[in-house]
Amino acid sequence: MARATRDDLGYLLAKASQRWNERLQSAFRAAGFPEVRASYGSVLIPLLEEDGLRIGEIARRAGLSKQTMTTMVRLCERDGLVERHADPGDGRATVIHLTGKARRFEPVAEHVLARLERDTRAELGEARVAELRDALQALA
Repeated sequence: MARATRDDLGYLLAKASQRWNERLQSAFRAAGFPEVRASYGSVLIPLLEEDGLRIGEIARRAGLSKQTMTTMVRLCERDGLVERHADPGDGRATVIHLTGKARRFEPVAEHVLARLERDTRAELGEARVAELRDALQALA
């Protein structure tokens, strides 16, 4: 049986994700959005791609359970980033919409993500970043 070490793939993936999220949150805080957590990306990214989705659809696009997404939407709602509206096609359902605050955050997020990608490409090079993206997409 192999010993658990800091070279373990799972450990390295978790630490890389943790470091990425720390950098995101630090940049969001510096840009005046301290309440935005890196985890909110699971809600915000699908809505930035297409606003006005049901929770189940956001969950599907983010690869999370509906229960987890319900909690994430509540947190985003609490922080003023999304709001619920009655679904015009089904009075029993709700759709989630971005708020003006989330729309003001969008260019900040795009700038921060672009900067982190540039930094990563500068450190690893184009070819390794492309390989990394392909590998992560395969694992996801």
